Amino acid sequence: MPTHHPQRSRPFTLEDAGAEGEDSWVHLLPEADVQAFTTELVDAAWAAGSVDNSASVAQTLIAWQHTAEVYSDPELLAALTRDHSEDHGPAPDPRDIA
Repeated sequence: MPTHHPQRSRPFTLEDAGAEGEDSWVHLLPEADVQAFTTELVDAAWAAGSVDNSASVAQTLIAWQHTAEVYSDPELLAALTRDHSEDHGPAPDPRDIA
């Protein structure tokens, strides 16, 4: 049976995660993503605790660190967020590629 975490009386913050400060990659995330990151991190931690396996916490941190890396590179961020309205046609069936 899944373990449910208790009702939070206030939003989770970076101070709660111990991830605050200029030396942290978290400061590279936009404000909305910081809240999404902290929520996802807390959810992963609760889930990890219920099965005694912290792999999901590590994966959450790695994924968000890569997101912060994208935000730190203006050219990469622009390439990934611009409108790519071009249609490049159907994708080849991977079984046909040798």
